[in-house]
Amino acid sequence: MKKIVIIGAGFAGLSAAERLSKSKLDIQVTVIDKKQTFDFLPSLPDCIGRRINPQFLAYDINKAAREFRFDYLNDEVVSVDLENNKIQAALQNLDYDYLIIASGSETNFYGNENLMHNACKVDSVEDIANIINIIKAKDFNNYFICGGGYTGVEVATNLRLCLRKLKKKNRRIIIVEHAPSILGPLPEWMKEYVKKNLNKLGIDIFLNSSVARVEMGSVLVQGNKIFDNSFLIWAAGVNTASFIKNMNVEKNPQGRIIVNSCLRLKHNCFVAGDAAYFADRKSFLRMAVMFSIYEGRIAAENVLRSINGRRMRAYKPVDMGYIIPMANNKSCGVLLGVKLKGFIPTVLHFIMCVYRLPGLKNKFGFFRNLIGIK
Repeated sequence: MKKIVIIGAGFAGLSAAERLSKSKLDIQVTVIDKKQTFDFLPSLPDCIGRRINPQFLAYDINKAAREFRFDYLNDEVVSVDLENNKIQAALQNLDYDYLIIASGSETNFYGNENLMHNACKVDSVEDIANIINIIKAKDFNNYFICGGGYTGVEVATNLRLCLRKLKKKNRRIIIVEHAPSILGPLPEWMKEYVKKNLNKLGIDIFLNSSVARVEMGSVLVQGNKIFDNSFLIWAAGVNTASFIKNMNVEKNPQGRIIVNSCLRLKHNCFVAGDAAYFADRKSFLRMAVMFSIYEGRIAAENVLRSINGRRMRAYKPVDMGYIIPMANNKSCGVLLGVKLKGFIPTVLHFIMCVYRLPGLKNKFGFFRNLIGIK
């Protein structure tokens, strides 16, 4: 019996587990994750403004274990020894014949301990529930979102919708972005469209700026600008799990592991999802749900092919596009090369969310909340 370990029960990890569950080979699959639930990250910002119950975005990993017939260990990986095929976790040690690293990504505070302890992050259902509770319980003059990428824009627009519903219309919302523009490498037409929409929503943007620290409810922005009675949500980038930092393998600055065309790192180790840095033609793939799902599937397929002594299958990504959903339904995106603006990309965003969301109860509850039924 071959022992296969998957680190991470996110999109890539569960996709790999599902593929392995269909094999008739004599294998034992173990998934290890420090969380007890799979959290549907793409819809977390929607919980703030559209009042989606966060519980509908969480799926018990134990249920997935029964469905895909794997052993689940609720533990945190501390280190991986690729030479000796061993994994050290916080509570136990494991060995393996094959390993799939699908540990995803997590919020990067860039070593700032003050912000780590005083800013709210958007990594999980628990995080978003905490943000919602704080917004309802307290009133702030200023609401800061640090980071002007996909998540920062989504959070800011949903926050404006939430404050309007709470009759807090005149509160200031500010996106703080370290770069000279929001939305990083995205095309200029999209940046301009989003900026105009944010302006209509009364959301300010501080470019070439950063949040230095939080003290006694005040946010200190670069240049010694102090904003009293302020709330800070951190969405300024991600990095990979801490155990990857100590692995002696080639990585990009985010810590993503550089893999070959078959997602292979070593003869018996594959990497998928946000943990993988995969070259597609002359560029590298961005972090995206669709890539994670199919990478997990290909990584599992190649594990099975390796066991059978068959030739590896190359991963050939298909980029359907991307959408930046904004809470006033003035979304934008690209689908199959076609530019989309307004209500249609908003609808497409929610269609994909319902489709990808695991569990019939979650799908039904999410849809009811979305159309205004509690």
